[in-house]
Amino acid sequence: MIEVLFLALALAMDAFAVALTQGARLRPGAIDSLKIAGAFGLAQGLMPLIGWAAGEAAFAYISAIDHWIAFGLLGFIGARMITAGDHDEASRPLTGMALLTAAIATSIDALAAGITLPTLDFPPLPAAGMIAVVTFLLSAVGVWLGRRAGDRFGRPAEIAGGVILIALGVKILLEHTGII
Repeated sequence: MIEVLFLALALAMDAFAVALTQGARLRPGAIDSLKIAGAFGLAQGLMPLIGWAAGEAAFAYISAIDHWIAFGLLGFIGARMITAGDHDEASRPLTGMALLTAAIATSIDALAAGITLPTLDFPPLPAAGMIAVVTFLLSAVGVWLGRRAGDRFGRPAEIAGGVILIALGVKILLEHTGII
């Protein structure tokens, strides 16, 4: 369960960074803040399920190397989070289609991470639920913090999320190869 919590925290960092920027730049009210957090939470919860379903369809073919795939995907996603610049979606108001687009854009990594869910030995539905709730909460906190502190913390949050994803990938690889 701890691994899933760390995965949820890492995956939520993109959404947190965008929510933080929205709060800092646009000062949304309570209803708009909840819409932002809800959209990000919902997208982050659904995308791993889509990834998990795709992974399950191919599991018989990849079970011997699933730990390498998890390592590669989580490492790639983590590295992308560390090296990525500012998000375009963070700089404009998120309503309607812009909000939907930002929610999907920030959850693409959750789709890829969903493929790795079977390697965590945790049921996919509760894992996706945990990812959704953590993302919702962090996004709500992000908007709130952004309203108060500006957008100074968005980039460091993304870097921390990337490091956590890489560490999870390494842990999965080491466990499945018998090193730990």
